[in-house]
Amino acid sequence: MSGRVLITGASGRIGLALRSRLARPGRTLRLLDVAAPEPGDGVEVLTGTVTDTALMDAACAGVDAVVHLGGIPSEAPWEEILDVNVHGTRTVLEAAARAGVPRVVLASSNHATGMTPVEPDLPADVALRPDTYYGVSKVAMEALGALYADRRGLDVTSLRIGTCAERPRRTRDLATWLSFDDCARLVEACLAHTGPPAHRVVWGMSANTRGFASPAAGAAIGYRPQDDAEVFAPDVSGDDEPLVGGMFTRFPLGERS
Repeated sequence: MSGRVLITGASGRIGLALRSRLARPGRTLRLLDVAAPEPGDGVEVLTGTVTDTALMDAACAGVDAVVHLGGIPSEAPWEEILDVNVHGTRTVLEAAARAGVPRVVLASSNHATGMTPVEPDLPADVALRPDTYYGVSKVAMEALGALYADRRGLDVTSLRIGTCAERPRRTRDLATWLSFDDCARLVEACLAHTGPPAHRVVWGMSANTRGFASPAAGAAIGYRPQDDAEVFAPDVSGDDEPLVGGMFTRFPLGERS
């Protein structure tokens, strides 16, 4: 897809990884974060929070798609999670709807289903069982995505992202890893997907030998992961986790992690 793509949370780990990977001739990346993104060719830079209605209206003007990564990325006090992750997501979706942006990609998380026991071939739309306040915010994100698809006509894809990092660090990551390259492939599949506007949920994980995530929802939108965490297996340690959320299922609620 050419045109203009807004990326919120563009200075975060995933945002930084996607910046170069989503760059294309004929595509402008509009980058937004509370930490000012670095300027460069083919980019537009905005600084501020996704909870700022006026800023989000300006950010969504003239945009062809939004990739919403902005938010608190782990467990935190409820009031902060509610403001940034829940209210912020609603602000982004409302601004996109007002601006007539046709397509939004939401960075949900496996922690929306974190209390689910691990078993083979778990569907992407497995029942919601959050493991933390952070996980609850991702449940709310998916619900808001469905609401704005049904009521405002946006095409919304919620990505239940696993461990998106340069490489896996723990044994659990061998199942949940999403490489930066596969993350870009997944976002590109979301941007290229055609069809009637709807809300869909897709696992955000690589083609991991030990993976438990069903690839069906991703395949339906053209996502073809190419990386496998198994190549890093000799270098990682730790125990397997019985629940999808791993260590998040043991975090004290509301304490920063």
